Order: sequence, then structure tokens, then C-alpha cells
Amino acid sequence: MIEMSKEEFKKRFPNLAKELENGIMKIRIDAVRTDAEEAEKAVYSLKESRPTAIDFLRRCENEEQAEKTIDYLESKKEISKEYANELRKQLREKGLRSFGSFKHNGYYLEKMGYG
Repeated sequence: MIEMSKEEFKKRFPNLAKELENGIMKIRIDAVRTDAEEAEKAVYSLKESRPTAIDFLRRCENEEQAEKTIDYLESKKEISKEYANELRKQLREKGLRSFGSFKHNGYYLEKMGYG
């Protein structure tokens, strides 16, 4: 366990400190991944009922498809405007495969042993 003063915590994590002080407890952690290896570790669980935005992006063949996917998810309120902007920024700065390797058609069937 790491101990630190309130002041140090506020300095290191200003947004989190503000949320805690204001009683806002919204935390969304299906976050932007910065490299392919980390993305592979966070592969969509087949037990979950719905894929994440990252899962959809990994099905895209190019950046134009990825941008349209982000736009669609944002328009349908599947992801927040802030998260959409984070995804767009990562797409511009690090490229499509920074979300993980490409998932081909039949990927999930293969993982479940049907392919």
C-alpha cells in the first residue's frame, strides 16, 4: 500500500481528487490502450454480452473505418463525447493498430471453438 498526503494526491491526480471531493463516483475504465501488447491483454471477454468500442475498432481495416465507427458509437450514445475524442486522438497519434491486432471475421467463433 502506498501512502501519500492529500496535497500530494491532489497534485498527482487532480481530476480524481476533484471527483472524490465532489462526491462524483463515475469511473469508466475501458480505456484507451497505448500499445498492441496491452490491447491483447485486454481482449474482449467472450462471457460479456457486448463488445467494447476497442473490440469494434479492432475489426476496422483502415483509419477511415475506425473514424466512422467512433462517430457511430458516439452518435448512438454507446460512448461519451470525451471517450470518443480520446479514441480519435489515439487513432491520429498512434494509429489504428495501437488498439490491438486486427480481428478477422469469425474471430469470436474460433475463440469459442466453433471455427
